Amino acid sequence: MVRTQVYLTEEEHQGLKALSSHTGKKQSELIRSAIDKLIAENSPQQRLAFLRGARSMWKKRKDLPDFPALREEANKRARRSGGIE
Repeated sequence: MVRTQVYLTEEEHQGLKALSSHTGKKQSELIRSAIDKLIAENSPQQRLAFLRGARSMWKKRKDLPDFPALREEANKRARRSGGIE
């Protein structure tokens, strides 16, 4: 392990102290656990899994507009007005 020093606000310190007392875990254990969770939640693998899970969430919806048709219509209007070459 590597030793490090972290500055906490008084509120953070008191909350950590109370949580430590309530759970019976050392403050250092709680801090390491929170860091591990933060790292896991923000890993590239977790982000990819989230994106893959969300990928088809709108696929079967029937109440959404036809987005490709809307985009084509917007492009046609832009071409007519000189916005797209």
